[in-house]
Amino acid sequence: MSAPQAPESPSSFRLCRLMRPDDANVVGNVHGGIILKMIEEAGSIVCTRHCNTQNGDRCVAALVRVEKTEFLSPVFIGEVAHVSAEITYTSEHSLEVQAKVMAENILTGAMKLANKAALWYVPCSLQNVEKITEVPPIKYASAEQEEEGRKRYETQKKERLETKARTEELVVPPSKPEQHTVGFSQSSLIHLVGPLDCTLHDYVHGGVTMKLMDEVAGIVAARHCNTNVVTVAVDAINFHRKIKKGSILTVSGRLTYTSNRSMEIEVLVDVSSLVEPEIGQYRAVSAFFVFISLDKYNRVMSVPPLKIKGEEEQRRFEEGNARYLQSKGKRASNQESQQ
Repeated sequence: MSAPQAPESPSSFRLCRLMRPDDANVVGNVHGGIILKMIEEAGSIVCTRHCNTQNGDRCVAALVRVEKTEFLSPVFIGEVAHVSAEITYTSEHSLEVQAKVMAENILTGAMKLANKAALWYVPCSLQNVEKITEVPPIKYASAEQEEEGRKRYETQKKERLETKARTEELVVPPSKPEQHTVGFSQSSLIHLVGPLDCTLHDYVHGGVTMKLMDEVAGIVAARHCNTNVVTVAVDAINFHRKIKKGSILTVSGRLTYTSNRSMEIEVLVDVSSLVEPEIGQYRAVSAFFVFISLDKYNRVMSVPPLKIKGEEEQRRFEEGNARYLQSKGKRASNQESQQ
């Protein structure tokens, strides 16, 4: 019988789960969406717990933003994913959570860092979902740590205000699209939001939405390459509008850019109400996912080049190339600073 563990701090939380066959693709790689969903669950729990340590309205934390996230190592069936989440900054009405995912091989005991992510939440009152309650402040190890957190807060706040939902509509592909064109791999999923997808407010968990987005992006990438594909990065995700229980989600993905070894897929989430048709359809979330192609030994393979058709596809390709070069430059800079 194990000794009782000390209770966790209200500003940190850990969860772990064995990865099962239904968490992975046909060759055993755990879907990136599963990892994103676990990260969001841990973040939601730690933020909700922290915000309810004070007197006043009871509340539930809602995800509003995920910073750009990179998947550092693949996770496989049979490994245990350990997710740790810690609140690292609080403003008056929001919380920053830093999450880390370690994958454990339970046969050898070996541990590897699989993912790191930063998420932002706001506490919504249980009495009135539109009311954002105040956040209890956390204690910082130093004034410098608090100042660094404040800078991150100001940066993400500015980016959220500047980033609007992408309003472009998907073009219906031709009946027999040419292989390796945008239309050939473009895909959509339809999902009816049920109780299991929702918070106490009857609004969708952010992790549920991200999992669906990753699934669609994976279908697009697999259709383009016809190989095993895995998520390696997700651009910053902003949740523009809430999604209510009873809504119909149309999650659509299309290729925007390919480099020699990676694919960028734009994923759009459109929402319509099954019970309140007067609300009309709206764009709730949009983001870019990056995938790579793997051979049967999990070695990175070259990606078929994307065949561009028309000015709009060319414009999106050039924008994707700019994001690719920016990300590549940032990784090189980080590697130099660590040496």
